[in-house]
Amino acid sequence: MLELVSPRLQTNCEGSTRRDFLKVGALGLGTFCLADLLRARALAKAAGRPTKNTSVVWLWLGGGATHVETFDPKMEAPQEYRSVVGAVPTVLPGVAIGGVFPMIARVADKMAFVRSFSHGNAGHAGGTHWVMTGYDHPPADNGAPPIRPAHGSILARIRGANDPVTGIPTYVRLGGGIYADGPAWLGAAYSPFDTDGHARYNMHLKVSVPQLEDRKSLLKAFDRIDRTIDHTGLMEGLDSFEVQAFNLILGRAEEVFDLHKEDPRVRDKYGSGLGEQMLLARRLCEAGCGFVTIHFGGWDMHGQIEQGMKNLGPVLDRAVATFVEDIYQRGLDKQILLVITGEFGRTPRVNGMAGRDHWPQLSTLALAGGGLKMGQVVGESSSKAEYPKSRPISPQDLMATIFHVLGLDPKTQFTDPSGRPTTMVEHGEPIPELL
Repeated sequence: MLELVSPRLQTNCEGSTRRDFLKVGALGLGTFCLADLLRARALAKAAGRPTKNTSVVWLWLGGGATHVETFDPKMEAPQEYRSVVGAVPTVLPGVAIGGVFPMIARVADKMAFVRSFSHGNAGHAGGTHWVMTGYDHPPADNGAPPIRPAHGSILARIRGANDPVTGIPTYVRLGGGIYADGPAWLGAAYSPFDTDGHARYNMHLKVSVPQLEDRKSLLKAFDRIDRTIDHTGLMEGLDSFEVQAFNLILGRAEEVFDLHKEDPRVRDKYGSGLGEQMLLARRLCEAGCGFVTIHFGGWDMHGQIEQGMKNLGPVLDRAVATFVEDIYQRGLDKQILLVITGEFGRTPRVNGMAGRDHWPQLSTLALAGGGLKMGQVVGESSSKAEYPKSRPISPQDLMATIFHVLGLDPKTQFTDPSGRPTTMVEHGEPIPELL
């Protein structure tokens, strides 16, 4: 067998706890193979399921970024409520955002800022589960595992875990794991490809090309053994998937992850850290990845929120503005949707430690691209940024909007562990102002 991933303690037909990358080998030996993934995608296409090639980059502000200091500064409110970092006017008439985002302000005509995004769970894990999956799960804050699949895992289940042409994983995680960013009961095969684990390392071939060709021939010979006894015809066509799997391994998928292949001027514009992750996300989407989650944490600012925003704000500002400009300049704005959010917002009133506490009644949400209507503010908050003043937009509404961009049927059903057909989006509707 040609092994391109780290050794695993357990393997089954669903893969393992982390889909590090690919194994290519003989069928029926208990491993999860790239050829299996290719077959799954082919079957999905044959069954008429969507295979749209749009992508989502989900920028997760872990810890719960303040909605006031990000995109709803409320400078007309009393001092204890308004943004402690002031505000900066955007290119949209009459619209201002947090004062540490001057670069985002200049590309605001290519973005939409949602000011009535709301749910009701103030726990880190619980709020994360609700936003990440569309469903509330209060036991999450007591250590309970997720009960619903994340958006990226749903997409991988529908499209197949890898792009059939480039071999790029459908769902990729950058910057570390997030609670509820996985497949739950859909199966480990639809977990995100984790670039912080052994996945990237194991994309390198561990055998020489001549050895690989030898094994390829052996596999083909083994796979053809007495096919005449298979009267059902189910084995017909297996060779093509195996050959395709080998060709993908020998192809250029690994180059997508190598930022040194990018124009140095573009790399310089993005910068390091979060900027590099945003650049990699764009490259992955161009190569066929459907969903990239980027974890950018540090937003749990119970104290000294002004200094915290001055530390993290400029990093977010540069990375997001550069990404937005980049996808528009490359004509990718209809293909890639950027979503910026976190598990909840922060209390409207500044506390005694000069910070803000957990507040799910309003949460940070901004979007760019995806072929949606940009250059607007969607929804309105109350005068002190406490509650939605206009129609609340729920995590399921965001989920339905993402499904719309990805070409997924929100009423798609999968069977849960109890055997019950479960609809992925039960109540949400795409945000109408964006359509």
